[in-house]
Amino acid sequence: MDNEEIKQKLLQIENTDLEFTVTMTGKESTRVNGLYKPETHEILLHNKNFKSDMQLIYTAIHEYTHHLLTEEFLAETGGKLPMKGSKVHTAAFWAKFHTLLEKAEELGIYKIDLEESPELKELTEKIRKEYMEVNGKLMQEFGKLLSQAHALCEKANIRYEDYLDRILCLPRNSAKDITKLGTVEVDPALGFDNMKKVAMLKKPEDRAAATQSILGGKAPDTVTELMKKCSSNNDPRAKLEKEKNRLTKTIEALQQRLQYVEESLEQL
Repeated sequence: MDNEEIKQKLLQIENTDLEFTVTMTGKESTRVNGLYKPETHEILLHNKNFKSDMQLIYTAIHEYTHHLLTEEFLAETGGKLPMKGSKVHTAAFWAKFHTLLEKAEELGIYKIDLEESPELKELTEKIRKEYMEVNGKLMQEFGKLLSQAHALCEKANIRYEDYLDRILCLPRNSAKDITKLGTVEVDPALGFDNMKKVAMLKKPEDRAAATQSILGGKAPDTVTELMKKCSSNNDPRAKLEKEKNRLTKTIEALQQRLQYVEESLEQL
């Protein structure tokens, strides 16, 4: 494939009104497989890193996702680029990326086929059944035990936080996630990390739909992000709270930058 052929495949997956270029650098890199430059809308692919067209297309779609999200951001902000240093691999990014991969598979542009490696297919089933599902069941039981421990701490007038910190030596956020799994109905076949994502969804029907999608082969980030977006769109309050959180983070970042600039000026 040449640069133009890669570009046309990306446009076939999803069109864009923002002009961009694709360049295979002819180089090998130990740091990154590709790069997107939002200022010039360039996609750079270190093609010496890849052993197949599928690996190349995968990275091309990854960088194209950055381009499409940049286009959306420019439209929302009236032409302003994201602040340098801002997080780019967000949940929204991964959701968009995996959606594009699915489209690419439907169009025959990209594929991941375990049938090409029987050994990998067999190992995958072993990982799912003997490790992910088993671990999920263990974490559910763990969550129930933590709930019991919390109740016993209350009965014994012991601070549960101190019990977690210095007796179990278990991070509080981890304990919170695990405890949630002991109180919410989630399929252990998802595995612990996916169970945590699904447990965040408030409605049982949403959790059931997300579980079915993930077990059906959809990427977890894509599923949970879409479910949250649908929920937010149906709830004006949730939508406003989301915007408030975004604005608060932006203001905090600007205030930190202002403080840095003021301190630097005082030292001059």
